[in-house]
Amino acid sequence: MAQMSVDPAESRPAAVAPAEPAAEPAETAEETGGRPAPRWAVIGIFLILLVAGLAYARAFLMPTVLALLLALVFTPPRRAMERLGLGAPVAATTITLTLLALLVAAVVALAAPASEWVADARTIGHQIEWKLRDLRGVAAQVQDAARQLDEIAAAAEDEEVQRVVVEGPGVATSLAGWAPNAAAQAIFTLSLLFFLLASGDMFLEKVVHVMPTFRDKRRAILIARDIEAKLSQYLFTITAINAGLGAVSGFAMWIIGLPNPLLIGVVTFLLNYIPYLGALAGTALVAVVGLISLPTVWDAAAAAGVYLALASLEGQIVTPYFVGRNLRLNTVVVFLSVTFWAWLWSVVGMLVATPLLVMVRVFCERIPSLEAIGLFLSARGAEREDPDERA
Repeated sequence: MAQMSVDPAESRPAAVAPAEPAAEPAETAEETGGRPAPRWAVIGIFLILLVAGLAYARAFLMPTVLALLLALVFTPPRRAMERLGLGAPVAATTITLTLLALLVAAVVALAAPASEWVADARTIGHQIEWKLRDLRGVAAQVQDAARQLDEIAAAAEDEEVQRVVVEGPGVATSLAGWAPNAAAQAIFTLSLLFFLLASGDMFLEKVVHVMPTFRDKRRAILIARDIEAKLSQYLFTITAINAGLGAVSGFAMWIIGLPNPLLIGVVTFLLNYIPYLGALAGTALVAVVGLISLPTVWDAAAAAGVYLALASLEGQIVTPYFVGRNLRLNTVVVFLSVTFWAWLWSVVGMLVATPLLVMVRVFCERIPSLEAIGLFLSARGAEREDPDERA
């Protein structure tokens, strides 16, 4: 049998040439212009619109947010009253009337001295200006030179020029126009708070009901309970600290000789709810009262220094010790938050800035994808010690 010779080259399979990558189609100018906007641009536009909306609807959002925060704060006391046999409407009525009584008492305590100061504003200004003359120094020389220049200019004028001074509304007029709006917002806040507390846990039950999975339901309950507990602990602790600081400050101002030490204590109690800026505002108020009532500028400076020392002691030692490590926040973030909300919602914004930060931090701690934000909002060494509790 004849043997067939096979060429080895023919027995090997032919090498397959590597497939060349498909050439990407060239992008035309029309296609480039039709691309969707980058993600950061969409987020930036959303944030700008959000801030604009918050500023535009401030008359409605300020009392609403304040009522929601108060409802979260007073939910644990409301549940405690229910365990004692009181229904949710009775507990809501008790809490709302107590807050109303405290608000009326604060307004009455501040109304009479504030009205006297407003009435005597011009006289008070002259007194302060007279006592500050000892500190003018170079400023007095500059004023004398400016006065001489004014005299020379007046002598050079050929015709008498009649000056028209347009005065804006006075302090009393501004307060009279602001008071009805503030009263209406306070009534709206307390009314909404009553309905939120009287409804019990209805909103929490609704949120849990709409969650799709058991894990999501459990996470929603943990977040809600954690926010309620942290806010209640924060507010009641800060309230007790503010009451102590107000009592000590009023007693110290009484020893120094300032008038109305009780009023200074009440104002200190209220201002200390505003981190950092409240202490500065209280120090400025004591300095002004000292300039009016104390003999010299140095006595007023000493009174302001004592007040600032007490406020610093409270802010640096007392509050961090009693508030607890898990509630401490990043000081820089707190300061920026207070100034931002003050710019957006004025006084109410300064009051809700820190509770909102507490809420955001607790929420972020319970969401794994947002844990880094919660860590950023916390103070140094204030990280969570129980990561296993995170849902």
